[in-house]
Amino acid sequence: MVLERIGNALMSGIKKISNAVFLDKKLIDGVVKDLQRALIEADVNVELVLSLSSKIKKLAYDETIKGIDKKEQLIKLIHDEIALLLGEKKELKLSKKTRIMFLGLYGAGKTTTIAKLGFYFAKRGRKVALLGLDTQRPAAMDQLEQMAKKANLPSFIDKKEKDPLKIIEKYKKDLEKYDLVLIDTAGRDSLNKILIKEIENLNKKINPDYRILVMPADIGQVAKKQSEEFQKALSIDGVIITRMDGTSKAGGALTACAETKSPVFFIGVGEQIHEIETFDPESFIQRILGMGDLNTLLEKVKSATDEKQTKRIEERLKEGKFTLLDLYSQLEQVNKLGSMDKILGMVPGMSAAKVPKDVLIKQEEKMKNWKNAISSMTEIEIENPQILEKQTSRIGRIAKGSGTTTTEIRELLKQYKLLKEMLNMQGGLKEGEIDQKTMQKMAKKFKGKIKI
Repeated sequence: MVLERIGNALMSGIKKISNAVFLDKKLIDGVVKDLQRALIEADVNVELVLSLSSKIKKLAYDETIKGIDKKEQLIKLIHDEIALLLGEKKELKLSKKTRIMFLGLYGAGKTTTIAKLGFYFAKRGRKVALLGLDTQRPAAMDQLEQMAKKANLPSFIDKKEKDPLKIIEKYKKDLEKYDLVLIDTAGRDSLNKILIKEIENLNKKINPDYRILVMPADIGQVAKKQSEEFQKALSIDGVIITRMDGTSKAGGALTACAETKSPVFFIGVGEQIHEIETFDPESFIQRILGMGDLNTLLEKVKSATDEKQTKRIEERLKEGKFTLLDLYSQLEQVNKLGSMDKILGMVPGMSAAKVPKDVLIKQEEKMKNWKNAISSMTEIEIENPQILEKQTSRIGRIAKGSGTTTTEIRELLKQYKLLKEMLNMQGGLKEGEIDQKTMQKMAKKFKGKIKI
């Protein structure tokens, strides 16, 4: 998980303070040292780390505050100071017609981020189009076109034209049909006069509602310099930080943006098209403290879920139908959410449970094997899985064809039957008739049996 070391240091420190009979110098120095180490490893500015350390020590050694009151104030101080390091929450407020221009240097992940953001807003009912104005980087137009297809969005590009102002004019009428247009612009190795001039011209021509800087998390504290330079040259409205899932320097990028008063709108947390999240400092802190983040999990579900497919399954359940193909589609949607540890990290209480990595890996492997097994079945077997129990030779053939074992196939069939029975019970209950007794009965019947 992102910034896991900081989360562990915070949780450990808060626990030590809460459980301590006396807040002596040794305990406070130990908590501060652990927190300092974790923050510096995450590439947070040393001055900010020392400032936080000083505030913790000052409060802890204040003799005018006693007992439980001091503990509560100390824990609140740590929480509030970390929140201050991350900055305030700021959301993109879209009007009926919104134009967003994206800026960034080479390698920041700008084009991929544009497609992700387009996918995010399209899932929320926006009519989105992508406009390619990066005429400098070879294959930039090709990349935007490919990413747009992956996100199932229209892209407006011209692979031959080298003047971005002419491309804007060419597609001006077409883009009026869309209520959200995301605009890719050229980058450079550094923010130089040529790049500034080009973006200034585009800014005048487009007059965007937002100018967003895209930066990778792995640049760490250099993010401060970048955000300051772009802010000075072009008055950016905010930042999107990419690669938050694979770097130890994420703390540097986040806190650098907060220092320069450049709000972080979104963070990229993976390579898949839906792996982008709104950045909420409070939710972020809760997650690194192992308290979960249900709001973000629900957002991920919304982005990863195929609404048409879900509706189809709901209709089939009403008709009393639920086949292995329906189970397969559900496994597909679970896979889109990301790894099991990512999902569990967002469920309150589950992160603290510290489910062993090998258990999560086995569960992911099991789901993958079940998908392979279903893919190896005939249409008749998928629609009528009961024939597999009557003709066991079919199970052997499926296991061989999918690279699994007959034991795994039988476990799949067992879980399918239990899940179907549970769904049928739910489907048979009319709205308003699910009383506590019925829920207890269902919980007792299926406790420990459903293992998907």
